[in-house]
Amino acid sequence: MILYNVTVKIEHSIHEDWVQWMKAVHIPDVLGTGLFTEHKLCHLLGVDESDGITYAVQYFCPNMESFQLYQQQHAPRLQKEYAERYKDKYVAFRTLMEVVS
Repeated sequence: MILYNVTVKIEHSIHEDWVQWMKAVHIPDVLGTGLFTEHKLCHLLGVDESDGITYAVQYFCPNMESFQLYQQQHAPRLQKEYAERYKDKYVAFRTLMEVVS
């Protein structure tokens, strides 16, 4: 199983909007590709939140082929929508992991 993790620090001023939009729009759009089997939205604890609140959004897919298909056919559009909505109000980095246990 492959775990695609997106860690995001979102500014306080738009935090509530971001959480609602992620739950109502973005995460359903990602899952709607049919390439991921589940997700988790996690608030990171014990980190400095003076300049924003940090979340990890985790998406699980069955294999690397599914992830690569997502990257090729869906990620550019979904990431563009995200970037246009939140512009310079966030920082994000992505991590790809193989679940071994």
